[in-house]
Amino acid sequence: MLDLRMIRARPDLVRAGMARRGIAGGAALVEHLRALDERRRSSIGEADELRAHRNTVSRRIGELRRKGESADGLIDEMRKVGGRIDALGEVVQDAEAHIRDTLLEMPNLPLPEVPDGGEEANALVRKWGTKRNFGFEPRPHWELGERLGLLDLARGARISGSGFPVLTGRGARLQRELIGYMLDLHVREHGYTEVRVPYMVTRESLTATGHLPKFEEDAYVTTLDDLWLIPTSEVPLTNLHRGEILSAAELPLRYTAYSPCFRREAGAAGADTRGLLRVHQFDKVELVRYETPERSREALEEMTAEAEVILRRLGLPYRVLSLATGDLGFWSAMTYDLEIWAPGVRRWLEVSSVSTTTDYQARRANLRYRPHPGRKPEFVHTLNGSALALPRLLVALLETGQEEDGSVTLPEPLAERLGAGRLLP
Repeated sequence: MLDLRMIRARPDLVRAGMARRGIAGGAALVEHLRALDERRRSSIGEADELRAHRNTVSRRIGELRRKGESADGLIDEMRKVGGRIDALGEVVQDAEAHIRDTLLEMPNLPLPEVPDGGEEANALVRKWGTKRNFGFEPRPHWELGERLGLLDLARGARISGSGFPVLTGRGARLQRELIGYMLDLHVREHGYTEVRVPYMVTRESLTATGHLPKFEEDAYVTTLDDLWLIPTSEVPLTNLHRGEILSAAELPLRYTAYSPCFRREAGAAGADTRGLLRVHQFDKVELVRYETPERSREALEEMTAEAEVILRRLGLPYRVLSLATGDLGFWSAMTYDLEIWAPGVRRWLEVSSVSTTTDYQARRANLRYRPHPGRKPEFVHTLNGSALALPRLLVALLETGQEEDGSVTLPEPLAERLGAGRLLP
């Protein structure tokens, strides 16, 4: 969440950030928070003065009693003072609850270099690779997958409804090897620690990352236990050290995890949902870093490059976009999207989003570090990124590697793991 002290000291900065994001009523939210904060602070100040006065009068009452003199008037006065202190405590409590609720609904502020505008303003940072020229009309992945016995959309829909595909035989093996390949690369070459995470988390964990309360309708929940299926392993990885104070020597922390991801995506009606393009359950390898504020911007570039390594080694043409303010995720201060070209559906498909959340998630999770022994703790910066998300990676591999006879040629890293360079009908 945003820093209340920053809102108090630099309201113009926060108003400008809300405006850049296109948040309707952003300026009014800032003023509402400032009014609540002033009410809270003035009530605390008045209560402190009344307590000091009560302490002074209490000593006076004691003196009168020792002299055998009546203190009834002062006692009555202190009862009223006590009632006023209790009332002020309720005002403070109410103001703090409203402040927290308001802050939980406010997005992160974009970094200065983030382009302004909506999706159309996303800036191309770089491209890699050349789109393959086919001597035939390339097929979409759903035709290739079913012909090769990799994919069974009909049975998946029968089991769970649309958006829950079934991978069979070599399709399941191919996805498993992709996951293993990516995890091995991040651990061995990029220095990440692999974590096996829970796939269900508490409401507090989702609130810490910013997924609740804003995106409750997009999540799957078990109502009896109030446990939530994770939309990404970013959630458990970011919560690993929730409430802790780390030492500077421990940073950076780098975690990677595979997990299935569950997203209802209630707002996706009308989107292209054929094949594997938009599903409610999918697999993903995630990267999460805990960094000092001084290194978080540099770490964003490093993590993006780590995701790009996979695409280069798989030989998949891609482009990197810097998302504009109106297209940023709720908790993101800056995001790079990696999109791969899928020739069968003739579309660029997002396969990774790499973001810095600055201290936004850390404030929600009370995730801090101590810069030096004896120094006051500060909030860490958290970053996260897909490296990479499936099944769109599978879409691009099938559609890019397809041959006219319906077979699919696999890139060398996968051919080595599978023991075969081609998938034959």
